[in-house]
Amino acid sequence: MKIAVDDLSGSDVAAFLQAHLDQMHELSPAESVHALDLAALRAPDITFWSACEDDDLVGCGALKVLDARHGEVKSMRTDPARRGQGIAGQLLRHILAEARARGLVRLSLETGSEEFFAPARRLYARHGFQPCPPFADYTDDPLSSYFTLDLTLPPGRSG
Repeated sequence: MKIAVDDLSGSDVAAFLQAHLDQMHELSPAESVHALDLAALRAPDITFWSACEDDDLVGCGALKVLDARHGEVKSMRTDPARRGQGIAGQLLRHILAEARARGLVRLSLETGSEEFFAPARRLYARHGFQPCPPFADYTDDPLSSYFTLDLTLPPGRSG
């Protein structure tokens, strides 16, 4: 699998992200959907990666820099036909390494609290993320779960 920065200009990634947004809106009311559209992902504080196997787009993820010390994981998605094959874990490890290389000391994220999102919550917990209160511009929402990771700890350790 190849993970590479994506300029978001391809029709395949546009369709992949639109499917993500559509699914999030099917699962949650609009006020609880925090997935970013294509235009928002093009912001200068966001780096977006696509994961491809052969010529197939199989996953994506992004890093949003909140400030000089804190980043946020955004737009994690795996092709539904490829879930359970370790793609999300590889993407997350890539984002963690990039966040550390940029000197960030904390990485946070928001994901859903419904059963559909349980595999995502388990993935983040396996990588050391701990539940936390809402961060940045997020507010308390019973349909959201918030997690954070101290990047100053060695990989595999949480605090």
